[in-house]
This record gives sequence, structure tokens and C-alpha cells, in this order.
Amino acid sequence: MCRSCAAPTGPNDLPAGTGHPLPGLSRRGLLAGLGLGALTVGLSAGAASAAGASPVREAEAGAEAGVAAAVAAARNGAWAGPAQGRFPAGGHYGAPRGGGSHAGQDVSNSTGTAVYAAAAGTVIRRSWGGGLPGRTGNGLVISHGGGQYTYYGHLSAYRVGLNATVSAGQRIADMGATGNVTGPHLHFETHTGALGTTVNPVSFLAARGVDLAGGWSRIDPGASGATVVVIQHLMNQRGYGLVVDGAYGSVSADAVKRFQRSKGLVADGQVGPATWPVLVYTLRQGGSGSHVRALQTALNRRSAGLVVDGGFGSVTTSAVRAYQSVNRLVVDGEAGPVTWRALTG
Repeated sequence: MCRSCAAPTGPNDLPAGTGHPLPGLSRRGLLAGLGLGALTVGLSAGAASAAGASPVREAEAGAEAGVAAAVAAARNGAWAGPAQGRFPAGGHYGAPRGGGSHAGQDVSNSTGTAVYAAAAGTVIRRSWGGGLPGRTGNGLVISHGGGQYTYYGHLSAYRVGLNATVSAGQRIADMGATGNVTGPHLHFETHTGALGTTVNPVSFLAARGVDLAGGWSRIDPGASGATVVVIQHLMNQRGYGLVVDGAYGSVSADAVKRFQRSKGLVADGQVGPATWPVLVYTLRQGGSGSHVRALQTALNRRSAGLVVDGGFGSVTTSAVRAYQSVNRLVVDGEAGPVTWRALTG
């Protein structure tokens, strides 16, 4: 884990816990991650005063409603997991680091493990420590617009240049152990409002449907993009006849709800940890169909560069094996649940 990587000021949330699919996730964490805490509570309290109700109770109710609405809107497929690995002991956000607090979450794996852009944006820093105080090692900073930034530290190699435009899930670097560290890992930070203002990356990404610990993603109706294309292809393999347009609108959402009911699941339209495992297929060379198109689309989101033709031939097999290798999965060329979970996370 990092020996340094300290934020100059205190963290904005509690350290991540363990044992839960989304560790450290709380209402406070969601509010901070979404950048809505003060605004939501302030508006709710003002409305309560005007109505003569208890400002505290009304503020809490308003905050809960605001979180629910904001979280649903945020799980829109625009974010992706930056790396596969494990959370090392002491590598959580807010852990003590000399005169400051650990500014991110560490994800440990071996040197050379792929590192991906967490969202679309522009590379604005590509230097030692990313040009941020208290950080060491090769680092990248990506600006995502709207005052949101991500930082990737201790890299062994860069795969994008300064000022490059990147997409969510694109490979941008390799994990390493450069700088003041005890072993190879990715030091990942999320900044909101301004570069240098960190929030807990675990809750920040969880609010956007991504489990930084490596679990299945959560995609809500209203989402768009490559992961929605994956869902639509998988649904079509099951006979739903959707237009594959990357827009998770009412038609696609209604089809997913019908599928969920047919499998005895909660029919909420969210493609998450309960739905993904029964929606995906175990695929290997020789297969063909819409489910292979889904796999090829998911691999392309991770920089594979395949032709999406629905045929699982030798080229697709090589892409699966290459993806498994750089993410330290079992390299067998077979797209099973573990590979799908990593691809769609």
C-alpha cells in the first residue's frame, strides 16, 4: 500500500469497511460522492421552515429523497471500475498518513495489471505524483468536467499521453510500485468541486453504480452507452427483440423487468448483482449470436478493438485471453461469470 499519498486536509467521509458489497457506503458517503449534501439538506430545511414543520425531520426526509433520486440518475453507465484487485489492509480512504489522511483507496495486484479510465475525460496531468502535494510515483489526473477529477498513482507505465481524450473503461496505464510504497497497487482518488478536494472513492463510485472492490455494476433505467448496448444484446439473445441503440429507455427497461419476473427477481429494471449473473452466458470459441456481440462490445469498452460481428472466432478468443491476462484472471479464453463481472464493472 501507499506509504505517503496523504491529503493536505482531512477526508470528507469515513474509511471504507469490509464484508459488504459496497463497503463504506452510507447516506453521508452518497451525498458527498454526489456533491449534493449541503445543497439537499439546505433546501429541505428551508422548505420545512416555510411549512412550519420540524426543520431537522424535514431535512432528513428531504435528504433521503434527494439521495434516492440522485443515485438513480447517477447509475447511468458513465463510470467504470479502474482496476481489478483487492483492498489491502490500511489502504482505505482516511487512513493516517503522517500529518494527513490517505487521500484515496488502494487496489492491490501485480505490476502490469491494467488500469482503466473511470469515466470519459481529458488527461490533464501525467507526471510524478500527478503534480499533487503528498503524492509519489508516476501519476495521471483525468478531468471529467463539472468539477470532477480522478487520480491514478504508482503506475509502472503510461498508455495515454498528456491532453489525451479518453473514454470510460479505456486502458490508460499499468499498475506498479513507483514512489513510496510497500508493493504494487493502484492508488485511486476521486475529487469533486476542485482538484485537491477528495471524497471516498468507494462511496463515490458506488453512487455511480460501480463497485470498486470488483463486484457487478448497477445500471438503472435512463442509462446510456456501451454497457447498455451489452445489456440489449444479451436481452436479444433471450428473444426480446430490442433496438440496440445504447439508450436504456422505457422499452428496454420494461423488457428487463419482464426478464427479472421470469427469473423470480425483483422487477425493478436495475441490471445489478442479482440480474447480471442470470443474464450473461458462458461463452467460448465457436459460439455465435447476440450474446457474442455483447461480449465483443464489453471487450471493446476495455480497449480490445474488435469487429462486433457476433462470431466467437480466434480473434475474439485472443482478446478474451489478453483481457484475462492483464487483469490477472484465469486465462482460459472462456467468458464466464468472473470475466463478465470484470468486463461490465
